[in-house]
Amino acid sequence: MSDALVAHGLTHAYADGRVALHPMTFTVRAGERVALVGPNGAGKTTLFLRVAGVLPGQPGQLALAGLDPASPAHRAALPGKVGIVFQNPDDQLFAPTLREDVAFGPLNLGATAAEAVALAEETLARVGLPGAGNRTPHKLSGGEKRRAALAGVLAMRPELMLLDEPSMYLDPRGRRELIGLLNGLAGTMVIATHDLRFAAETCQRVLILDAGHLVADGPTATLFGNAALLDRHGLE
Repeated sequence: MSDALVAHGLTHAYADGRVALHPMTFTVRAGERVALVGPNGAGKTTLFLRVAGVLPGQPGQLALAGLDPASPAHRAALPGKVGIVFQNPDDQLFAPTLREDVAFGPLNLGATAAEAVALAEETLARVGLPGAGNRTPHKLSGGEKRRAALAGVLAMRPELMLLDEPSMYLDPRGRRELIGLLNGLAGTMVIATHDLRFAAETCQRVLILDAGHLVADGPTATLFGNAALLDRHGLE
């Protein structure tokens, strides 16, 4: 099994001098599902933005499918390798129809219009929204918006998916449906969440961050069974 993501001595400091990530090293293998958990301000979003190349960083700290997100030459190729599903799907859905929204990514990766539309329809069906291509994003339910945002990422066929608080604002039914959907998808995922039960039902491994430090890395059942560890880092 190959490595999908390698972090070696990864750090990040913002322009105001605030250190958001202290040196951390970890590897995510291809096909793994890893939960990224921690209290507010732990550094989860900063880590995601570094992996996606949105935030600049020091070269040599990250490797994703042979690419270094800190390299300007490599950064242009990242959209075809890594996809982010944002915490708020309204930040991700922008086109007049779902079909146009989901087709946007493939078009920008070089697909023809016909290929992009076919891929959009296929991917919408895959996330449980068959025949929804003509629907308007802002009229969808919260759970449907989550599915549509996920479809937009899946249509680009990334090697790694980053999901930021995917269960937030979902009702119990929408949450159960999302768990079923994610568990039915192949591929490598890193899921940032405050919902430990959601993490336990979708991920086999957990990284715990606190104040920018990677404080634990191990099997989900082992770490979540350690009440003292969770309490020490503000998790329950």
